[in-house]
Amino acid sequence: MNPLYWLDPWEPSPTVVIAIAVAAVLFARGKRHARVSLARQISFWFGLGALYVALHTRLDYFFEHEFFMHRAQHLVLHHLGPFFIALAYPGAALRAGIPFAWRQRFVRPALAARPVRIALDIVMHPVVAVTLFVGLIYFWLLSPIHFIAMLDWRLYRVMNWSMVIDGLLFWWLVLDPRPAPPARLAPGKRVLVVIAAIPPQIILGAFIFFTPRELYPVYSICGRAFTWLSPMRDQQIGGLLLWIPGSMMSVIGALIALRHWMRLSARERLKPVPRVRAPGSASEAAQHG
Repeated sequence: MNPLYWLDPWEPSPTVVIAIAVAAVLFARGKRHARVSLARQISFWFGLGALYVALHTRLDYFFEHEFFMHRAQHLVLHHLGPFFIALAYPGAALRAGIPFAWRQRFVRPALAARPVRIALDIVMHPVVAVTLFVGLIYFWLLSPIHFIAMLDWRLYRVMNWSMVIDGLLFWWLVLDPRPAPPARLAPGKRVLVVIAAIPPQIILGAFIFFTPRELYPVYSICGRAFTWLSPMRDQQIGGLLLWIPGSMMSVIGALIALRHWMRLSARERLKPVPRVRAPGSASEAAQHG
């Protein structure tokens, strides 16, 4: 079979093509101006490619017809793809890829708008970030919600995009290599945030694995891609994917956040920068008066 067959989308989506293409063009343009190492470039392209494969290829048929394949898809959309994109720290390259006039006229005013700043402050709050990251997994795996989402193509796409966007926000927050400020969270808090996301994933994965009844009958109703795999075995594999690889991605994220913390500490970039008084200030005058 021609390998290109698998790149043919099961359900074409202009939104996916445009979003991936815009990100690719901006990064390709911007990396020439921003200093992006080869390792970071590979990380970005791998993450972006993983998102495309999980959203817009023939594999989408299997994602819709097997529970464990669906869990593999969300592992890529929520963990793997956003993780490697955030690990590349591509913000400077993406900004540099936008024409300067557009940045001045559209991007900067949009980011400075009060509603945008309030929204970012809310979703980037550590408690909210962990709640959203874990809560979306729980929400879309509620049996009634999951049943409807797998039957309604519009809700199905909302589900997938919500996982991508939330994954990007979470890993961008956790894997930020800078001190705070300019980063939103101090390095120690970034480690705690990602560790806090591990136990709920383990609990849900274990629950799905050990449940003795079929939780997601929609796959049996609509027809399974792999007829040789029993519904319970399919469900158990899906639970394991959430339980082990999903949790391990968070452990790796915690280790990288810890590494950033140790690196910043070794360079003494965690200490607050002392204010330098201007010569001849009022305080100096008082001391010498």
